[in-house]
Amino acid sequence: MKPAVLAPNLIDHFYRGGDRIARLRGIEQTSDFQPEEWLAATVSRAGQGDIGLARTEDGELLRDLVAGDPAAWVGADHADAANASDTGVLVKLLDARQRLPVHVHPSRSFAASHLDCPYGKTEAWFVLDAEPGSAVHLGWKEAVDRDELDRRRDAQDSEWMLSRMNRIEVSRGMGVLVPAGTVHAIDAGIFVAEVQEPTDFSIVLEWSITTSTREESHLGLGFDAVMPAVSTDALGAGALAALISRSDLDARGDQAVSLLAPAADPYFRVLHAAPGTGGVPIAAGFSVVLVLAGDGVLAGDEEFPVYSGQALAVPAGFGAWEVRGPASVLVAAPGIGWPRSLAEGTVA
Repeated sequence: MKPAVLAPNLIDHFYRGGDRIARLRGIEQTSDFQPEEWLAATVSRAGQGDIGLARTEDGELLRDLVAGDPAAWVGADHADAANASDTGVLVKLLDARQRLPVHVHPSRSFAASHLDCPYGKTEAWFVLDAEPGSAVHLGWKEAVDRDELDRRRDAQDSEWMLSRMNRIEVSRGMGVLVPAGTVHAIDAGIFVAEVQEPTDFSIVLEWSITTSTREESHLGLGFDAVMPAVSTDALGAGALAALISRSDLDARGDQAVSLLAPAADPYFRVLHAAPGTGGVPIAAGFSVVLVLAGDGVLAGDEEFPVYSGQALAVPAGFGAWEVRGPASVLVAAPGIGWPRSLAEGTVA
């Protein structure tokens, strides 16, 4: 079974951006408000029909291909996945040319009890490019009072929220894990590969800088119901450092390099494969591949040529494979132990 080359899948959104996605992928941007591309997505944007679903270059929905043969796409344990088209991971390119709002994603336990979904939305950003001085905001520097947070949210006091969050200047090669329940925002000027649990759940605390309303910001449950999913605890220096990783995207070697902090492993993995003198081995299983630079080969039972800017969905049925040649490749995959860990509820 061969990998599937993915067609462009730019998403129109409220915020500006997308020029770096278009440049990397070699595609045309038709609006200044196409800041995201969803790669190998078998889930859609919340409440927006098929928007977000990925297609192959032949025009087939990846969701339908996976559902038609889940054993071939995700492996023998596919019955433990959430549904027949579940691949365990969602990958996006996100190119923000304006600041994103302060928001939070729910945990698996909250999603299971309130949203009838086994996935929450722990996510991670891997920085592909960043303007000097640009930053992400992650977690509270000090614990905040829940009633005060409610008041500031209702007043849309952006300055109060941002001033109380950890500000982290970012650069190319930095990984940032964002646990569910943690407040976060992204500055303008940052281009990331975002890997996450396969949902589109967001609790928006700062809707005033978006095109959404207050009533569209609480997952349809009301703020009284969703605010318990928002942590008010401090994210101290030690805990914050454990969420940050740094990698050299220009390095080459004969082993894949993990780009995220170890705490990401139960949810998803992102590897960098840039062969030196030989091939870089990748284990069998579903994965999403983005060719950052150079041309090369994915070598399984047969060789599959890849080119700079391509995005591909690699099925479990391709077997164990190697990256060969001068390509520099990102490989995103479900978490360790998936899908059994999902069925067993062993990841919070």
